[in-house]
Formats: sequence, C-alpha cells, structure tokens
Amino acid sequence: MEEAFSKITSIVEQLEAPEITLEESMKLYRQGVELLTECGKSLDRIEKEMIVLTEEGEIKNGTLE
Repeated sequence: MEEAFSKITSIVEQLEAPEITLEESMKLYRQGVELLTECGKSLDRIEKEMIVLTEEGEIKNGTLE
C-alpha cells in the first residue's frame, strides 16, 4: 500500500504541472482513481482482520465500531 501512496503522490505532482495536457491529465486521473480504489479495498481487508480487545479483556476478530 505504501507503494500505491507513493505513486499517487507522484501523480498529484504531475497533475499540478502547468504544462500537462488535458489528455495526459485524464490518463493520470484514471490511474490515481484505480490506485485509490485498490488502497480502499486493502484498508477494508485490514479492518476486517483487526483484533479488538473487548471491555472484558477478551480478544476477538472484528472491527472498531
């Protein structure tokens, strides 16, 4: 996921460049959206695998809600 965030940062920097064309902007935007979607899915998986301590001190798999 760290690699994806690094790529997203690079994409943002490229999108901020004044000389970028509209076509290149759209290509980079699509790549960024795909990376963000992948990151969201990874975070969802991680959340589902988290171990939560209940009030009684028991350990169980679940989410923080």
